[in-house]
Amino acid sequence: MSKRLTGFGAFAAAALFAGAAMAQQGPIKIGLIMPYSGQFADAAAQMDNAIKLFVKQNGDTVAGRKVEFIRKDTGGIAPDVAKRLAQELVVRDGVDILAGFVLTPNALAAGDVSDQAKKFMVVMNAATSIITTKSPYMVRTSLTTPQLNQALGEWAVKKDGQKKVYTMVSDFGPGLDAEGAFTLGFKQSGGEVIGQVKMPVANPDFSAFVQRAKDLNPESIYIWVPGGAQPGALGKALAERGIDARKTKVMGQLEVTDDNALKTLGDAALGIITAGHYDPAHKSDKNAAFVKAYNADYGRNPDYFSIGGWDGMQLIYDVLKKTNGKTDAQAMVDAAKGSKWESPRGPISIDPETRDIIQTVYIRRVEKVDGKVQNVEFDKVENVKDPVKERMKKK
Repeated sequence: MSKRLTGFGAFAAAALFAGAAMAQQGPIKIGLIMPYSGQFADAAAQMDNAIKLFVKQNGDTVAGRKVEFIRKDTGGIAPDVAKRLAQELVVRDGVDILAGFVLTPNALAAGDVSDQAKKFMVVMNAATSIITTKSPYMVRTSLTTPQLNQALGEWAVKKDGQKKVYTMVSDFGPGLDAEGAFTLGFKQSGGEVIGQVKMPVANPDFSAFVQRAKDLNPESIYIWVPGGAQPGALGKALAERGIDARKTKVMGQLEVTDDNALKTLGDAALGIITAGHYDPAHKSDKNAAFVKAYNADYGRNPDYFSIGGWDGMQLIYDVLKKTNGKTDAQAMVDAAKGSKWESPRGPISIDPETRDIIQTVYIRRVEKVDGKVQNVEFDKVENVKDPVKERMKKK
């Protein structure tokens, strides 16, 4: 163990080496680090529900070894807490795998532990591109923000013929990343950004920002706000200011029209275009079965947090079968590279070079189907890699 392993010390090294021989004979322990309480508790619940459903359907034994879970609550965005919990899971609880991670700061912090303690780590949501560079033993089964938004920007110009756009995004890291990726794709494809506005993250009053956009009478508007209450509030502000998404094209990332936002917006959401990697309305036999089973157990639809958890477990089980139940981090990550399977979201694979997900980005429009407002996929961009890492490889 190196001196970089701050906080572990000799005790950690001793605990790891002493438990190594016994680990292969006992259960496989997976430490789940998620915000089970606080603002992001519902996201954690959706992800954990899918993990439980996967185990229910596939059994709690893989490669002859029982799978056990130890759950730890960060309470929200708390990188110091996430790192401490990851250390405790490794040293005290003897986990073989770290998983979960709804939030980027927490995933980045735990990535240090994965690297230094040589533990396989599966990121099931956190979407900032650089996360998987924090540890060579880390794999992601969710998405990256640039993956969705650059694809949307390119599609808007190349396939939809848009020429000019106005952008409205929340003024913090994820919003700025999303805007940067979208505008890069839009500009590189020949489009022009005619204006932009940054909106406060906490309790914004969207009316003034929407009025500013309306005054410019743009051909299209790109928006990004965090999931939860804000997509519905922004959508209502657009409708109140007379911006009809069926006339002025309104685009964004999938949170803008998730189930919660659609319940709030109703018909005001009609016409909004989003890029997403998963929606419960996706048409496939696998997804129909997934949605039916999820509703039977939890009384609601799965969402993009759920699919990250489901596919995270699929990857873990597939990897353990390949390694015959061995949990050596290098063996596991080698087995994960290049893995591919048919998910409820469609075909996905793990990039052997970046350990990040390759998947289809679906272009959806909110429409009314059988009297219900929902996302309808009408175009797609297949085999999309994280564009940030693709640019890094070229440098």
